[in-house]
Amino acid sequence: MLLEIRKKESCLPLVVLAFASVAIPASHANAASCLTQSQMTSQQRDTLANEARAMIAMVQGGDIASLRAKTLPAIASDFDGIASSVTSLKPMVQNATITLDEVYSLDASKDQPGAERTQFFCGSPIVVLTFNGIPPAMYALAILHATGVPKPQQISIILAGAAGNQWQLAGFYAKPMVEADHDGLWYWVSARKYAQTKSDWAAWLYYRVAEDLLSPTDFLSSPNLQKLQQEADQARPGDLPGKTPLTLTAQGSTFDLTAIDTTTEFGGLDLDIHYTPSVAEVAQLQTPSTARTQVTSLMAALVQQHPELKQAFHGIWAHADQGNGSLFALELPMDQISPGPQPQAANAPIR
Repeated sequence: MLLEIRKKESCLPLVVLAFASVAIPASHANAASCLTQSQMTSQQRDTLANEARAMIAMVQGGDIASLRAKTLPAIASDFDGIASSVTSLKPMVQNATITLDEVYSLDASKDQPGAERTQFFCGSPIVVLTFNGIPPAMYALAILHATGVPKPQQISIILAGAAGNQWQLAGFYAKPMVEADHDGLWYWVSARKYAQTKSDWAAWLYYRVAEDLLSPTDFLSSPNLQKLQQEADQARPGDLPGKTPLTLTAQGSTFDLTAIDTTTEFGGLDLDIHYTPSVAEVAQLQTPSTARTQVTSLMAALVQQHPELKQAFHGIWAHADQGNGSLFALELPMDQISPGPQPQAANAPIR
């Protein structure tokens, strides 16, 4: 089965084979076979590398028609999403230097039709690629970097074997290599430092950024990525909002914090928080001055409870949510977040 993945912040997926994130199992006797680039013949390696580079060149040139012609028919028949993503990605990579980091040859030709899951165990240390519901066929994965541009990207291309020894596009996944001018390794090292000082909120959020930047795709698992995930799990705070909100009290008001994440919407790395206002708080949000006071009070309460956030983040981007939308949203840098008189910041656009 092939599917299109919705666009998320910080990544530009076009299409990709159905995937599942998994841990590396102890035994893999029944796995489909995989060859790393060092195990391939020079002809095999060059063929796959050239196919991947040719498709990236089409993206760099915005040549949507040629890319569609090289795409599996099941995906090419509904190409609007891909075309839109190529249009978004092109200005970021059109002048980039493309480097091929790794290529894998994936043989699922002997799989049973309709198999729910196919796993490929590649090289040593083992890299595991896990796909759900793919037809028996030959596949390949190429992992590339687009650098030398303001927003460098890591790009993964999935190829599917076609008649006449041809290869067609079966999946394309692009995501940033840096966030707020730092790469994934920097965030990993910084997360460890926060974890050592028991600054669990900053540590966990930095681990999440590191995971996103260092993992080229969600269907790839490696020992290094597993170690990163384990460290993140160990640092995960017990008071994060999730199934139940996190309640914060500030200046006589109680706030139900429903979600926390990171964002670079305003350039620097901001804490991105959402809360559900009470009936009284909704009334306050109708007036800009009292709305600003309310949201800044919440920000100050959060920083007071977790002071490491002030050092770890440029600012806070807060959303007062009602239903599927925001009643009010505000971004403030950390040096403007404090109890007492509220800063006269401009209202941020509602998202």
